Amino acid sequence: MADPDRIRNVARRIAKKVQEGYKVMTVVSAMGKTTDNLISLAKNVSSKPDERELDMLLTTGEQVSCALVAMALKDMGINAISLNAFQVKILTTKSYNNARIMDISVRKLREYLDSYDVLVVTGFQGITEDEHLTTLGRGGSDTSAVALAAKLKCDCEIYSDVAGVYTCDPKLYPETKKLKYVTYDDMLEMTATGAKVLHSRSVEIAKKYNVRVYCGSSFSDEEGTWVVDRIPEWLEEPLVTGVSLDKNQVKVSIMNLPNDAKVVTDIFKRVAEKGINVDMISLVKNGTSTHVSFTVVPERLDKIEELLNETLSDYGAKYHFYGKFSKITVVGTGMRSHYGVASKLLEVLSEHGVEPELITTSEIKISVLVPENVAEELVKSICKAFDL
Repeated sequence: MADPDRIRNVARRIAKKVQEGYKVMTVVSAMGKTTDNLISLAKNVSSKPDERELDMLLTTGEQVSCALVAMALKDMGINAISLNAFQVKILTTKSYNNARIMDISVRKLREYLDSYDVLVVTGFQGITEDEHLTTLGRGGSDTSAVALAAKLKCDCEIYSDVAGVYTCDPKLYPETKKLKYVTYDDMLEMTATGAKVLHSRSVEIAKKYNVRVYCGSSFSDEEGTWVVDRIPEWLEEPLVTGVSLDKNQVKVSIMNLPNDAKVVTDIFKRVAEKGINVDMISLVKNGTSTHVSFTVVPERLDKIEELLNETLSDYGAKYHFYGKFSKITVVGTGMRSHYGVASKLLEVLSEHGVEPELITTSEIKISVLVPENVAEELVKSICKAFDL
């Protein structure tokens, strides 16, 4: 969606679907760097932009591209209309800049579909019950698209500059393999830990409502990837599906907390109330004290620092920030029935002389926190070790 030529290309793809006999609902994101530019503009005007007003500003980006796609379609003789979140009634929570979809009016959608062959809908945005505009956070257009597909009980096709889901980011590891199918569970872990193909919340919705999602390229007809409930029986399930890299991680360590579970619970409760996501939590008890570490993104450090200054004075504890780190995650539902992934991963790190700062695991993933300056080289070696 970066420029007029690409917008016309998108319109041609939509028109082709209409000519094949479909009615199409298209969800669009903003053009190119529009959202980043609007955020920069807001920060030039205000040192700390009001979150409600920032959403009012950011929603204009999708409305521009939405109207332009509808114009291009009409030039091609397609009966299309552009619609924003207010017109479609995409109802969200009141969490400005990171709202969650609560409901969408199917009645309104069907009314429009009765009259038009193509609905071009703004992604990334919604409205509260009292009709204030909200945005869904980064990657929110994916979330909008899958939510609309869930309400209409149909498949969802997502097109971007990537031709599908790969075992690793091709920019990091050019020899990476493209997956024909990937499960919701694997995709959820990959998106949540740094893979950029889909937004994690869009995969959550797809899994909950069993929406099949196809990821393809906007620029070619190359076969993409289906995100599905389970791998087809004829296809062998891999031990490791993929490796993802999440850069720009900061490690927060809290030292000398009282050896009391209620204290740790209180801290994380206050963190949650501030709307801060934490990751890779580690808790170590040492005699009469407890040491807690976790990771956050740098953008949340101001809020974390403010919260810790308020909270830790009650307990006489100290904290420290460490960075820069990256999180490398190895994902695969095949881990449920096989062993040896952790040992092979740690062996690769050892060969590079790297000792992980933190390790977290689940049934289908292992994440390690490593120094940012060696992370990309480690990813390449891990991909080779697991034949990705």
